[in-house]
Amino acid sequence: MSEEATEVAVSDISVEGDGKPDKCYGIALAGKNDCAAGPGTSCAGTSTVDYQGNAWTYVDDGTCLTIDIPNGTGSLTPIEA
Repeated sequence: MSEEATEVAVSDISVEGDGKPDKCYGIALAGKNDCAAGPGTSCAGTSTVDYQGNAWTYVDDGTCLTIDIPNGTGSLTPIEA
C-alpha cells in the first residue's frame, strides 16, 4: 500500500470562533512550525528562528491571541518584521 499526501484547501483553514484549530503566526520555536507562510519557510519544521512572524502552528480555537511571545501575542495573520 502506498501513502497518499493530504492537502488542506485554504477554505478548510479555520478562523477564530468556529471550533476548529487556528493557524497562529509568530509563536513557533525554530524548526517547530506546522507549515509554510511565505519566504523563509517551505513547510513543517522549516522556520529558522524562534517566533518567526511568517511561520504558523495550529492552536486550539480562540487561544492564539492570548499566547504571549516576546514582542506581544500570537497573530491570526502573518507578522511582518
